[in-house]
Amino acid sequence: QTKEKKQCYFCTNNRIIIDYKDAETIKKFMSTQAKIYPRRKSGLCAKHQRGVSEAAKRARYLGLIKYTNR
Repeated sequence: QTKEKKQCYFCTNNRIIIDYKDAETIKKFMSTQAKIYPRRKSGLCAKHQRGVSEAAKRARYLGLIKYTNR
């Protein structure tokens, strides 16, 4: 079985900058427990995966996204 690789969300939509203030976009790449999805699950390229993880951590610190979801 060979699954097709997902296309990177940011590359396909021509979005260069991942904004930490855009919590809704960042939440697309997080689980219901507020964990950041790994690359194989999110389907992002390496460059954008690093950007999403950095943006998510920054948004958590500023209180825009919760650390956990209890």
